Amino acid sequence: MLKIVSANLNGIRSAAKKGFFTWMAKHDADFICVQELKAQAPDMTPEFLTPPGYTGYFHYAEKKGYSGAGVYCKTVPDNVQIGFGCAEFDAEGRYVQCDFGKLSVISVYCPSGSSGEERQQAKFRFMDVFLPHLLELKAQGRDFVICGDWNIAHNEIDLKNFKGNRKNSGFLPEERAWLSRVFDEVELVDVYRRLHPNTTDECYTWWSNRGQAYAKNVGWRIDYQVATPALAETARSAAIYKDERFSDHAPLTIDYDWKQ
Repeated sequence: MLKIVSANLNGIRSAAKKGFFTWMAKHDADFICVQELKAQAPDMTPEFLTPPGYTGYFHYAEKKGYSGAGVYCKTVPDNVQIGFGCAEFDAEGRYVQCDFGKLSVISVYCPSGSSGEERQQAKFRFMDVFLPHLLELKAQGRDFVICGDWNIAHNEIDLKNFKGNRKNSGFLPEERAWLSRVFDEVELVDVYRRLHPNTTDECYTWWSNRGQAYAKNVGWRIDYQVATPALAETARSAAIYKDERFSDHAPLTIDYDWKQ
């Protein structure tokens, strides 16, 4: 089985103090895709760069303490791509792609628009350039999985308070329609939903730090593994780890019965 994890760390240093790397060693996944490092190259310790059994490949934001993405791999990739060719968002450290034969494992951290209109417009610009990138990737004929914080809840069952969030970033009609295009036009698969088409309360991967969102399970499903159909077809199980909290997100693990 091929075990792949997606985890938004909300700061790699913070997550490390909360036991993320101890959990990672026990979990023994083949690939761990991480987002929101909130660190630059000088901040990365040997534990962060090469935890036992893994080598990490990272995309750092130019702005300190902001964004960042990475992929931890047990085997050395044939090729590593840092960034996806858009200067505005490559400066924000949002994309790492590791290629192994005909399979690519990608970590992406899509922008959030929740801080205000300026960032919401940046999020829309990201959506405009990222969809063509996905189409180009699909046209290459490779199988791939994109793990990450997409910062969009796709449907009403993907967040607790859907009625109250229709006009809020992360659940705007334009964002949800764009994610539908990823699934319908690019013909990629939301792997968790393939395995669990109807889950509600148990599907959430992120909880606001406001109020008692985590305690009351007022959450959102915004962390995804999105794969090509052939790879998605081999998915056998999905789990959201909530026994410990490393971040305001929970790691999403999917097992694939994948053979190249």
